[in-house]
Amino acid sequence: MKSNFLLYTAFTFVVLISACSNQNSQNSDVPAAETAQNESEMANKGQPVAPMDESSETNDLNPAKDSKPIRILYLGDSITAGYGLGEEQAFPNLVQEKAAAAGFSTITVNAGVSGDTSTGGLNRLSWLLKNQVDILVLELGGNDGLRGVDLDLTASNLSQIIDQTKKVWPNVKVVVAGMMVPPNLGHEYTTSFREIFPALAQNHNAELIPFVLDGVGGIKELNQPDGIHPTAKGHQIVAETVWNAIAPLLDGM
Repeated sequence: MKSNFLLYTAFTFVVLISACSNQNSQNSDVPAAETAQNESEMANKGQPVAPMDESSETNDLNPAKDSKPIRILYLGDSITAGYGLGEEQAFPNLVQEKAAAAGFSTITVNAGVSGDTSTGGLNRLSWLLKNQVDILVLELGGNDGLRGVDLDLTASNLSQIIDQTKKVWPNVKVVVAGMMVPPNLGHEYTTSFREIFPALAQNHNAELIPFVLDGVGGIKELNQPDGIHPTAKGHQIVAETVWNAIAPLLDGM
């Protein structure tokens, strides 16, 4: 994996910043969502989501099951959003399909926003917490690293996201999706950045995915022309990685 990751060159770093900067991650006022699909679409655009009655949510994954669906919130950036692909091809939707096949009734909220940072995620969190969160998959921080954001600020923002989520939904389970940044940012910075995620998981008793793009990052045929964002096939591999972290949590719930 290390050798593949070193293929992340300064060129792809510049391309990613350019691609993500073109996406709008600002919040705007919109009406309350009426269905789980609308909720997912609004969250994906970084728009506020108003609380809704559970009966209005779409859940066709295991209709015969009497238990209340498990709500999974994916708070992330372009990787979660499925940059360059349809949302149905992004890994959160693919994980939902895996959960259905395993007999779990789940509701997926894709709150991925291309170009988003840990600060942006923290700023829009309160809207997302208006609806119940049973599992939080936190996939933020990559853009912080690519922009050279102070590491203490990134760690603090991610920690606050988990703390605030637990304050509103005390029984929430958290999955921390780790990320890496290109080596051109310097050994000290890249190493310290990588260490944020295991420390975060340990401090908050969360599940850890050491590198969410494991098996995908740096592999040309699994990434789009920018060399950073996974293809549909790449997202299938990411989905398997995330599913392996989420499946035990679902079993316990």
